[in-house]
Amino acid sequence: MVLSRFGIAASAAILVAGAELFAGAGITTAQDRPASPAGAAATQIGGTFDPRSGYVNGGWIEVRYGRPLRRGRDIFGPPDFIAFLNDGAPVWRAGANLTTRLITELPLVIDETRLEPGEYTMFIQLGPERWILIISQWPAQERYDYHDRTALFGAYGYTPDRDVLRTDMTLQPLPMSFEQLSWQFLDVTPEGGRLALIWDKQMASVPFRVAPPKTGGADE
Repeated sequence: MVLSRFGIAASAAILVAGAELFAGAGITTAQDRPASPAGAAATQIGGTFDPRSGYVNGGWIEVRYGRPLRRGRDIFGPPDFIAFLNDGAPVWRAGANLTTRLITELPLVIDETRLEPGEYTMFIQLGPERWILIISQWPAQERYDYHDRTALFGAYGYTPDRDVLRTDMTLQPLPMSFEQLSWQFLDVTPEGGRLALIWDKQMASVPFRVAPPKTGGADE
């Protein structure tokens, strides 16, 4: 099985709320925790918020990914940070362990490329001063299977022939250090927002917007 290089298991025990959770159940130990827990970020756009009905006429966009911790390391400063993060793959999985996935219920536009509703995989081609977001139609493995060449685990086996788009990311240094890698939706409006990866003292983002409806079989 391919192992992540993002460190050993965390040592802190999980805090359990409610005395009833202690009865008849063991307390999670450090050995039970994944070194890079699963994470998700989501937003609803394309609709409006009604005080009675809630959010209406919109759809969900979600990113699912693994969340490595910094653990005292300088992630992006060393000269070999690209090889370290790629970990033998041709591109970065933009997370840890599992392949990062983008799931959208709405058609989106990123860098003038239309993404129809569905599930995509996301990678980043890293450079010293230029990062390129890759959105691909490669399927993702839920569990690593060396013999399955039809889907990816992380970025191992990635090839660019299934790319839907490649676009430059805006890089922004941060005044504080984020311990755990995070994908976030920023500056969200009913029409769109920014999709951002944040880790250590770096943020990389791309704008997106809800795609216009198709008319006559072609994009507007």
